[in-house]
Amino acid sequence: MIKLIASDMDGTLLNSTMGISKDNASAIREAERLGIEFMVATGRAYTEAKPALEEAGIDCAMITLNGAEVLDKTGKSLFTAGIEKQVVADVLDILDAHDIYFEVSTNKGIYSERQEKRIENFASHIATTMPHLTYKVAIAMAAAHLSLLNITYIEDMRTLIQQEDIEVLKIIGFSIDGPKVLAPASAQIRQLPDLAVTASAQNNIEINHKNAQKGIAVARVAKERGFSAEEVMTIGDNFNDVSMLQWAGVSFAMGNAELEVKEHAKYVTSTNLENGVGEAILRAIRENL
Repeated sequence: MIKLIASDMDGTLLNSTMGISKDNASAIREAERLGIEFMVATGRAYTEAKPALEEAGIDCAMITLNGAEVLDKTGKSLFTAGIEKQVVADVLDILDAHDIYFEVSTNKGIYSERQEKRIENFASHIATTMPHLTYKVAIAMAAAHLSLLNITYIEDMRTLIQQEDIEVLKIIGFSIDGPKVLAPASAQIRQLPDLAVTASAQNNIEINHKNAQKGIAVARVAKERGFSAEEVMTIGDNFNDVSMLQWAGVSFAMGNAELEVKEHAKYVTSTNLENGVGEAILRAIRENL
């Protein structure tokens, strides 16, 4: 019987409105009623992940920034895995050389140098996931959504990362041109030491320390709880979920997951627009997976 469930958010737990459906929330509560702990394992920072969970009435521990930080239910940081400062500078140089917009998540929050680019890239993501919307509406939605997030806009990222009290936990690069622009940059970044380079969508690349992976973080949380891999269930849809799908005894890929990601999961559930997380949880309970 599973004792811990770790679910990705974007493209998995969240629907097209970036919210958690009533069916998904109901299944999570049923699991918790049976004594199964639920937590999220997301590429998002804590401040980006918390609002959707609060709106659905879900209070849980979190693995954030692809495993670079683990927090308890109160938001207290339990451990981090940061990137060495010179490596961060080298990554930023590569992203700049390819004209890729980036954000840096740290132990002090999220930082960006270009607010207009953030809105543009988030609007592109919304327009892709909700093609019935006009781009003008997507821009408005992006601006409204981003105004709720705690992001600090600064002039010089290089100066910030050299501050002694700053630990860089994740760098994410966005391009509306997708793999055409991101793939060459990703190939260069992979040559740098001690990094894990993944993606959570076609329009981004996510850079973490090699020890900041969802699978490593889930394994660490499970060990602290006294759970074996066979007692853990993971759910995800993209390449930054592969490590936890491979590690867990029970793993579900979303119906909307990349084909290669599905190959690493034991089961496949419905899409994130069809309450796939709730379906997977109830199936695991019903079939005693």
